[in-house]
Amino acid sequence: MTESDNQSFSRRVLMGTGLAAGGALFAQQVAQPTIQAAPSAKINSLKNGSVILFQGDSITDAGRNRNSKGANSPRGFGFGYPFLIATALLGDHPQSQLKCYNRGISGNKVPDLDKRWQVDCIDLKPDILSILIGVNDIWHKLNGRYNGTVETYEQGFAALLERTRKALPDTRIVICEPFVLRCGAVKDNWFPEFEHRRAAAERVAKAAKATWVPFQAKFNEAVKTTPPNYWAGDGVHPSMAGHALMAKTWREAVQV
Repeated sequence: MTESDNQSFSRRVLMGTGLAAGGALFAQQVAQPTIQAAPSAKINSLKNGSVILFQGDSITDAGRNRNSKGANSPRGFGFGYPFLIATALLGDHPQSQLKCYNRGISGNKVPDLDKRWQVDCIDLKPDILSILIGVNDIWHKLNGRYNGTVETYEQGFAALLERTRKALPDTRIVICEPFVLRCGAVKDNWFPEFEHRRAAAERVAKAAKATWVPFQAKFNEAVKTTPPNYWAGDGVHPSMAGHALMAKTWREAVQV
């Protein structure tokens, strides 16, 4: 075999080896498909005619028209996270005849919820009850308009949920994590008491076997890359972006 023949033979061997290796790799990839995480299963909480109720203070109220009390009323929802959640659920489940209500009232604390609970919660017989309460329980105290302690907040909140369980044993309760961002009205004097109150809300939720929506945790992540006032100008009331983040977080936690 001449030198030219040897070179030609070597090239054919190398090409054949490369093709064989490529074929083997392809076969291995076909035989062992990429493993992907399974999507989270959604809890089947939205039966036909489900009633979904949002309760809380001004963050939930979000400028709603309190005279518009009917289910699925745009004016009765304001511009906040309950409106974003309700419109998405109604759009996603057009055949389910869902009934959504917002009964948040600006300035409310736990004792205020208790006073109106029969009419604004129990009488509506919600299948899903979402509660966000706690920021006024400390803010009003700092302003000298209220003297409730962390213990007052926790005990009152727990009693409210116990009352709810007795009246509505089949209702799914969703407790939203109270949150603040360090800007605007939120100064150093809010801490560490606010953290104690946030932890109290989480204990109440666990004791009641309620779904927990981690708003503070999500905002803590968000401010790592975006200034706090982008999400809530005064540190308490969310911006449009803040409400959008809350709505997304709520749906991820509640899985509806």
